[in-house]
Amino acid sequence: MSAPTLSRTGALLPVVGGDTPVPLVDGRTVPYANLDYAASAPALTAVADRVNEVLPLYASVHRGAGYLSQVSTALYETSRRTIADFVRAREDDVAVIVRNTTDALNLLAGCVPGRVLVLDCEHHANLLPWVHSVGDDRRRATVLTSADTVAGTLDLLRAELARGPYALVTLTGASNVTGESLPLDRVVDLAHAAGARVLVDGAQLVPHRRFSLADTGVDYVAFSGHKTYAPFGAGALIGRRDWLDSGTPYLAGGGAVRDVRTDRTLWQPAPARHEAGSPNVLGAVALAAACQELAALPDGALVEHEEALRRRLLDGLSTIPGVRVLRLWPDSTDPIGVVAFTVGDDDPGLVAAYLSAEWGIGVRDGRFCAHPLLARLGVTGGALRASVGVGTPVEAVDRLIEALRVWTERGPRAEYDVRDGCWTVVDDPRSGVDGIDALAATAAAGCGPVVGE
Repeated sequence: MSAPTLSRTGALLPVVGGDTPVPLVDGRTVPYANLDYAASAPALTAVADRVNEVLPLYASVHRGAGYLSQVSTALYETSRRTIADFVRAREDDVAVIVRNTTDALNLLAGCVPGRVLVLDCEHHANLLPWVHSVGDDRRRATVLTSADTVAGTLDLLRAELARGPYALVTLTGASNVTGESLPLDRVVDLAHAAGARVLVDGAQLVPHRRFSLADTGVDYVAFSGHKTYAPFGAGALIGRRDWLDSGTPYLAGGGAVRDVRTDRTLWQPAPARHEAGSPNVLGAVALAAACQELAALPDGALVEHEEALRRRLLDGLSTIPGVRVLRLWPDSTDPIGVVAFTVGDDDPGLVAAYLSAEWGIGVRDGRFCAHPLLARLGVTGGALRASVGVGTPVEAVDRLIEALRVWTERGPRAEYDVRDGCWTVVDDPRSGVDGIDALAATAAAGCGPVVGE
């Protein structure tokens, strides 16, 4: 592949709020530089338009005889098929509409009929459901400490699988800290040879890379709408039907049952078995619309776009004294557009507050819901993370590099202090301006790892 290039702006698809103005402490207003896509991505403009189009048609689903109920049911089920098609689900796979990736992984934790093998470098969403499973020894998990290289980690996986049996190997498709990943084809081969299935936490992978259940042989994938440019409260768990048909129903309630008596309950098969209550029709429609927009991009466009932005970011960071880019494995390849780094010994929460208040830049700071991984990398106090997506302009990356260079050369102009665990501007002049009250100004300034990240 030739060297990645950027368009004039660097944006691949238009997003809602891409040019939102934000106030700075010096009185200026600048367009918001959103470099926090890995936490929550903005909605695609096409997704918002689709939701507005469908909203007048919204009604109850599945058991309503009215015309709008029939339309809403069709919209919901068509969206389910579109979401499944986006990840190239097999013909006999099932797609369960959930709230987000965390919801999906907790749901599957109630369905796995055996032991689970998970790596220590996972996001908490793909660690806690397995290590804190309650009341069933069959679902106990082994947490495997990954090696310093991809090759070494694969060797450890092979050795641990030989000590099984394991029912499931679960791993991230792309790290939310470094953007790196293990080669899925190698993991699938190792797991399947040992009689285990494979689950991929696709929260970071699916919005940034083409993914296929059919081609990879992965058994399950989970991902979130709010990271896939559809922040309307829906996500998906897609994969093999048998465990989902026989597993513990995720919620007990209407829609998940065939028949209820006072002395017994007959449950539906999946997906209804795990979708009790009124489903999020608009969320499913939004996620399907995002999937269609991403699928319509030319082959290679997503990869080229992110590689160019990531390279521009890394090249810029390499010129700033004291910056350390975090890496899991030096032999990993094809990372997505997520870069975590430290700036000397500076408090990441303070740097993030400075970037927001004085430059209008949004980054993440803290431990990114991956505490064991950060501890292994020796940054228990947290780090900074910049992440890009289809709506990221080149200017946002360039502004971050310039802001960090100014930070290292002369430091902040405003005065900062910690208030309620967050770094904030002392006597913030933005309070009350354009509807931003003191609480909103504090949030805009950034909040450190005390909030659980």
